[in-house]
Amino acid sequence: MRLGIVSGRRRHGKSYLLRALTEAVGGLYITAVREEGRLPALQRFTEAIATHAGLRPGTLQLSDWRQVLSNALDVVVRQATVTPLLVIDELPYLLQHSPEVPGIIQQLYDEQQHVSGSGPGTGPRLVLCGSAMSVMHELLSGTNPLRGRAVIDLRLGAFDYRASRDFWAIEDPLTALHVHAVLGGAPGYQPIAARPSPGDDFDRWLTGTVLDPGRAVYSRTETEYLLREDPRITQHTLYYDILTAIAQGATTPTKIGAALGRQRNAVAHPLDVLESTGYIQREQDILRPRHPVITLTDPIIRFNQLITLPQADAVEQGFAEQAWQASTPTFNSKILGPHFEDLARAWTRRYAHAVLPGGLPGPVGTTEVPDPAARTKHEVDVLALASGERPQAPRARIALLGEAKATAARRGTGDLQRLEHIRALLTDQGYDTSGTTLALFSLHGFYPDLVQLAAHRDDLLLIDLPALYGTGPVHGAATSAAPNGSALRSNR
Repeated sequence: MRLGIVSGRRRHGKSYLLRALTEAVGGLYITAVREEGRLPALQRFTEAIATHAGLRPGTLQLSDWRQVLSNALDVVVRQATVTPLLVIDELPYLLQHSPEVPGIIQQLYDEQQHVSGSGPGTGPRLVLCGSAMSVMHELLSGTNPLRGRAVIDLRLGAFDYRASRDFWAIEDPLTALHVHAVLGGAPGYQPIAARPSPGDDFDRWLTGTVLDPGRAVYSRTETEYLLREDPRITQHTLYYDILTAIAQGATTPTKIGAALGRQRNAVAHPLDVLESTGYIQREQDILRPRHPVITLTDPIIRFNQLITLPQADAVEQGFAEQAWQASTPTFNSKILGPHFEDLARAWTRRYAHAVLPGGLPGPVGTTEVPDPAARTKHEVDVLALASGERPQAPRARIALLGEAKATAARRGTGDLQRLEHIRALLTDQGYDTSGTTLALFSLHGFYPDLVQLAAHRDDLLLIDLPALYGTGPVHGAATSAAPNGSALRSNR
């Protein structure tokens, strides 16, 4: 017997993939149901096993989970023509009324390892899947029964921004960026939201989908749906308030508590829950040990807390267009801007190796660089250490230093001078910047004099939106990028 665990947020396509896999190998796929009790679940699982075995309904009578799971594994082995596969989807729903299931699976697993006469690869394959991230992650931790028994622990993430654009088949990169800033890379939104057609503008698409109370992807409904997935999230008002505070810029437990009128300790546990469930993340400063920055991981939740909730009355009265017009400045500053910075870091992790002199970079993140002479600190949007360097290591080699701006203005030589100043500060503070490449990311391109300057420098990269999406060149003296995103080193 072999055991696999598959987890991931709602809308990421877990069930879609596992159903397709089960059908391909002739296996048995059973999913638990949220509101179902123990006895109805036992009966439904039993009927599914009987049907897979070719028996008449009601023929099989199984009274407990050991009998159900043992018979299911036996049936998939007998019926298999390729691989004997059993998939149990939405396992956390099952555990709400039958917490003994993992222990029973452990017993069956251990017994299967000693079945005489079985050769390699002849035992059943069991996949357990679920969307409640904290529950699924606990299955293999500590002293839990299944610890050490799974050969696969697959955490299915969303598509990255380039794959998401391909999946949605959106030609215009600016529209693709806007859609990704609202819905992220979860593929499950595409069937229920529909992609913006070439003749549609983004505003019309938005007000007809995530700002339409009659649509399944309406952000207020969707956020409640996501939060109810995890059984650890109980006080929904408190969690909503915490998510709103983070979306509005509170990035530490102290600031979040202050925004809610609570002490820091009062929000510590809810923050731990939100982190374990995958709704928030804590990002460490790449250069210096300090309090991590807390951010939201799900774009649709961020959009809901910043745009939909403040305008909910107007939206639900049918004034979505007016509500969106009033919210556009908030969208540009608090959603599109930070999202563009996220994509700049994603580009650095995934694609910058093709144009950097040192090839694949090391850890990528953000930092603050103190400027004692000016009595200020400079926020750095993108910083990549050299390959092999550890975050927060003194005198680390810095491979890339970048700034990402989603403003309407093009970037010019003033932006380059700021980066050069920050690089000089890092040199003075003991970091190795001898091989540091400067990178400017711009939503609306660059002034011609900066592009001409980049053509004569081997330490400067200019990445506009087409370059970010791999459909245009990365400007810079040492690089020549092809439209597909690959890059060729020049002969200079």
